[in-house]
Amino acid sequence: MKRVFITFFLLCLLAFCVTACGQSDSLKSMPAGSQADSQSSETAADMEEQKTAEAAEQETAEATEQETTETEEQDTESEMEQEQTEYLEAIPASYFENSDQPGQVIQVTYESKDYTGDDIAITKPAFVYLPYGYDENDTDIRYDILYLMHGWTMTADDFLGDGRSNLVNILDNLIASGDIPPVIVVSATFDAENQPQSFSRSVEELSVFHNDLRENLMPYIESRFHTYAEDVTEEGFEASREHRAFGGFSLGAVTTWYQFIYNLDYIKNFVPMSGDCWIMGTYGGRYYPVETVDYLENMLAEGGYGEDDFRIYQGIGTDDPIWDQTDSQIQEMFTRSTFTPENLHYAIIQGGRHDMDACERYLYYALQDFFGGKTDATKLPEAGGSFAGVTRETRVRDVMDNPVFGQYGRLMFPVDQTISSDLTLENVDDILTWYTYINPDKTVEIVNYLGENAAAGNTVFYDIYTEEEKAEDPQKENTGLFFFRGEPDGKVAICNAGGGFVYVGAMQDSFPHALELSKKGYNAFALIYRPGAQTACEDLAKAIAFLHEHAEELQIDMTDYSLWGGSAGGRMAAWLGSYGTESFGEEAYPRPAAVIMQYTGLSEVTGEEPPTYNCVGTRDGIASYRTMEKRIRQIQAQGTDAEIEVFDGLPHGFGLGEGTVAEGWLDNAVAFWERQMN
Repeated sequence: MKRVFITFFLLCLLAFCVTACGQSDSLKSMPAGSQADSQSSETAADMEEQKTAEAAEQETAEATEQETTETEEQDTESEMEQEQTEYLEAIPASYFENSDQPGQVIQVTYESKDYTGDDIAITKPAFVYLPYGYDENDTDIRYDILYLMHGWTMTADDFLGDGRSNLVNILDNLIASGDIPPVIVVSATFDAENQPQSFSRSVEELSVFHNDLRENLMPYIESRFHTYAEDVTEEGFEASREHRAFGGFSLGAVTTWYQFIYNLDYIKNFVPMSGDCWIMGTYGGRYYPVETVDYLENMLAEGGYGEDDFRIYQGIGTDDPIWDQTDSQIQEMFTRSTFTPENLHYAIIQGGRHDMDACERYLYYALQDFFGGKTDATKLPEAGGSFAGVTRETRVRDVMDNPVFGQYGRLMFPVDQTISSDLTLENVDDILTWYTYINPDKTVEIVNYLGENAAAGNTVFYDIYTEEEKAEDPQKENTGLFFFRGEPDGKVAICNAGGGFVYVGAMQDSFPHALELSKKGYNAFALIYRPGAQTACEDLAKAIAFLHEHAEELQIDMTDYSLWGGSAGGRMAAWLGSYGTESFGEEAYPRPAAVIMQYTGLSEVTGEEPPTYNCVGTRDGIASYRTMEKRIRQIQAQGTDAEIEVFDGLPHGFGLGEGTVAEGWLDNAVAFWERQMN
């Protein structure tokens, strides 16, 4: 029986109706807009005035050359600052939901000391998140680890305790979605009694916590749980430092900066949240920014650390009362060559406050920045090998994790949804909201086609972005083209699934179409894109560019290519057909010979539409067939070939329409496309 996830469905339906299939047609940011303006730098006029004051008589070629050099240096600093600063979007709502693959939180107690006094022996608690599937007996699998520190008046369980935050659900869903590998998270306390203390007492305790972490907490945790440390010696911690992170909120951020100073040999990654460095005194970022950054630079130099030996992910909100002191320190760090885009990332929440909601967002992005890009806890699997075939009873997770698919198996199903560990191909309709008439036998056929071809050594998936582009935007890891090969040098169809710009429903809305088109001799590609109208169109533009640039190598003919799409995917096809790749960040490539659209209530007509075929059902409650009929008439009125098929009684999302009155529509669409070929 299909499981109905009420909260997720309502949220997605609202997003879908507003952004994808309603009657609001314009793509707001078309063509692609630029990011927020960077902060202004010193002008050339200011620099010239300064030079004149210092040496008015030196009107020589040497002075002119120096002015040019300084201007270029400032331009470079401004560019680096832009590259290092990011404004964080909200976490997708689905990441707050309970996961079907929940981790567990356990409380531990370890032996420590009160380092503020006479090193009196004490015991302290810590809370440990262990990811789904963690097996204490399996010592072969190793895990990245994050240590977290709370803020003033908080305690060790504030990050991971019941009802204290949403972090556990976020961790579960990040891991289940493949955004990060399984990770261990430890929430500790700098307070000897794990109780709220006075501000001065807390500052005293946090300033010496680096001793407790190094001598007690890390040895205890990493001798008990399977991290990358081979042992808990100094050599073991140093060798595994890149798999370790430390983060903290408020006074915990201050604690984080102390770990950067004292424990950098054990830890590579740091995420201070809503807080600055106090090594030169309380509120050091506000009162001593230059001296603070001088100290940090000297510390790195004296320790022999290079630019690649650390990563800092500083989080702050513009409405956070700590904004001024944090921003002051980071702006000073931007002026130093030591801190580069590779090791200092400035993450800002517009309107963000000093609260746990902000922390959750910083950690959501920071963990992907530190540990993202891996599909399991140990290594990235390579594609290839044998393939045994699947049936209706095969678990979706087993398909996604099958070694024959390597890193891209997870992209065959919606990466933006949590997939239950027991979901089978028989019931894949459980995760394909808005779709109907889903045929499990077709799903099995698709998986077997891809698996058998991959096992035979045929490439069935292509990245459209470079590794550098994916490093700059980790969400681009969730993109690519699945290839359903037709005849060598055959013409090309690019298929785009719908999903309300919330997820990509490829298994119903693009894979089946691509498979059937390949049987007709056409080279069909199914695009996996980033949800969101703008990003989806950018990814489609990139895919079109990629195929044009690699046509000879792929043995495909891009003349008279066609764009296919259902629902939100139909909008993508229509927009690229009307506006072109040049409107979405790419060079201008030829427009498609035909656009094939299913159940898409788009009414916009620009006058630049390519020949267009539509089909829809009369019972579609999302995309009105009358709206689609009207648009086709308008396209025809401009002298452009266009036609529509309306199927009585069919709802939204019928795909190929097998076993319905729509069965065979794809043949008609192909005939329409062939009519447009030169």
